[in-house]
Amino acid sequence: MTFDPENLIESIIESLGRIETIDVSALPDIGLYMDQVTTFMEKNMEHTKRYSTDKVLTKTMINNYAKNKLLPPPDKKKYDKDHLIMLIFIYYFKNILSINDIEKLMAPLSEKYFHSDSDFNLKDIYSYVSESSLNQVEELQKYVKQKYSESTEIAGKAGESGISEEDRRFIEIFSFICSLSFDVYVKRLMIEKLIDLMHPL
Repeated sequence: MTFDPENLIESIIESLGRIETIDVSALPDIGLYMDQVTTFMEKNMEHTKRYSTDKVLTKTMINNYAKNKLLPPPDKKKYDKDHLIMLIFIYYFKNILSINDIEKLMAPLSEKYFHSDSDFNLKDIYSYVSESSLNQVEELQKYVKQKYSESTEIAGKAGESGISEEDRRFIEIFSFICSLSFDVYVKRLMIEKLIDLMHPL
């Protein structure tokens, strides 16, 4: 995502509208070696990186995921569609959850749906989740607009007290970040509680 500071909310809304997921049909039909996996993920997930120098996945990361039982081992050093789906899930989860929580979430996928021949398999789960996620974009855009409007209002009140334009702008962005952060914080708490329900001590 790239935001224009001069037209911040417009550029945020536009960036949200460009969010996309990897369609299951775009996943290779042949097994990939480790280097090919990292190349595929880098190419298809590049838009999610914060900095251009960031790596989506590295060999070390993938080996650690397998070591920590987040990812089933490759077949003769090759990773297939199901492996790639698991890696995509892990990639998104690792930004908000602990390795332990991710392992708890991924274990049932590995045990019940990985390489399953049933009518409902890992590819079906991934397709459903991808579609459901993209369907949230419009509501997310509305939510972001509302929170930014509230932050602008707070900054406007601060501006009335005689602070500088630079300080008013800081308060606007800071309060906006706080609103978004609180949302993330509450959702993470809910996710952790749900994981605990799935895996009671």
